[in-house]
Amino acid sequence: MTKETKKLKEALKIILDSNALFVPLQFKIDIIEELEMLLKTKFEPILLPQVRRELEKLATKGSPKMRKNASYALKLAEKYKLVEVCEEFSGLPDDAIVVAACTWKCPVFTNDRQLRKRLRDINVPVIYVRQKSRLEVDGRI
Repeated sequence: MTKETKKLKEALKIILDSNALFVPLQFKIDIIEELEMLLKTKFEPILLPQVRRELEKLATKGSPKMRKNASYALKLAEKYKLVEVCEEFSGLPDDAIVVAACTWKCPVFTNDRQLRKRLRDINVPVIYVRQKSRLEVDGRI
């Protein structure tokens, strides 16, 4: 087993939805610090290409405020590992997130109500912002 594989096995994967990357701007929450306090374990934030494409689209085609926020989110996203799920999900980021979360059996960080419900319906733990001030987990990690 290589060092990289071992590191991946030890660290809990956390899939980030695009809106998770807006949290630092919206709520002034340091998401990595909050995740460390919440999870109390090693974790690795994961970004899917579909999510990055969604952010890139928002950074060029959204309202001026959205373009600014999406550009910030993209800059933040550069710190996280980009992991390909499967090419057949080149469409909707939410579908790719659901597939990846099921495949890897890992939690998802999102504030999207519909996505949270979809994930909870298939017993995937969801991390989200609670009371605009802290992160919380819905489900068992």
